[in-house]
Amino acid sequence: MIKATTFLFISTPEVFFILLVVVMLFGAKNIPDIAKGLGKGMRTLKDATNDIKHEITKSAENNGIDTNITKEVNEELNKVKDDLEQFTGSIKRNK
Repeated sequence: MIKATTFLFISTPEVFFILLVVVMLFGAKNIPDIAKGLGKGMRTLKDATNDIKHEITKSAENNGIDTNITKEVNEELNKVKDDLEQFTGSIKRNK
């Protein structure tokens, strides 16, 4: 049995259709430039988000606010996420 891969609830045929439409609209020569621009935009957004997080943390530390609790919460969330991935991974493998 062949399984169709899904990404963000989009199946493989839908991904191919979207790629076909993109190639038809923009042309094969322009796609690398578009992807490069999207990559730069995503990197800029990620850098801006990290700068904002850093400024908030720095401001909280300067005002005497305990930031350890957020680190502990993030650690617990990561543990739960890992446990969930292990659980769902075993279910996916057994199908």
